Amino acid sequence: MILTIENLLSGDDLARLRGLLDEVDYVDGRKTAGWHAKLVKANEQSDGRNPKTAAARDLVTSILRANVTFNLTVMPQAIRPVLFSRYREGMSYGAHIDDAIMGREVLARSDVSMTIFLNAPEDYDGGELIMELGGGELRYKLPAGAAVFYPSNTLHRVAEVTRGQREVAVTWAQSIVRSAEHREILYDIDKVRRSLFREKGKDRDFDLLSKTHANLMRLWSDV
Repeated sequence: MILTIENLLSGDDLARLRGLLDEVDYVDGRKTAGWHAKLVKANEQSDGRNPKTAAARDLVTSILRANVTFNLTVMPQAIRPVLFSRYREGMSYGAHIDDAIMGREVLARSDVSMTIFLNAPEDYDGGELIMELGGGELRYKLPAGAAVFYPSNTLHRVAEVTRGQREVAVTWAQSIVRSAEHREILYDIDKVRRSLFREKGKDRDFDLLSKTHANLMRLWSDV
């Protein structure tokens, strides 16, 4: 399931991030790419050793963990450290697949990939996040503060920036539920049961849907 969340980051959140990242040097993005992705990756990323980067990571991670839609959709077991990337004119990221296992000392499986847009789409030309699906391509170029979440097994790329600068935060989550199809089923059931609860309270239909949701979680969870 591919999901977008508008205003994941508020204007104040974006301003705080800007204040932190303006004090950070950016380095060659290929340093964090897998051996094959290095061949097609051309961007810059904030220096992960800088305490300002760490503070920016903590801010974004705390916002993600507090977001109801993110938690219902992704069901995160672990969230990878956030990367802050920028694409200046002429930069792009060719077709690639995210590494299945990430980390060194602490390993995590990538189930859900996330891109959070940090500047306005009118600030740059090009730079779309493009997902290659069986039925064609999906393109995303969202407003500042909006995010898109998608299965990490999706082949994707970032189109060349032809004017201005594209700024994003990216991260990955290991989900309690490994299968994207199972996560979508659980999300749909949860949405319906919450809607029923708002309309009718805790009645028989709500109890049966809650039973089904809980039993599917027991069946499909990986904890």
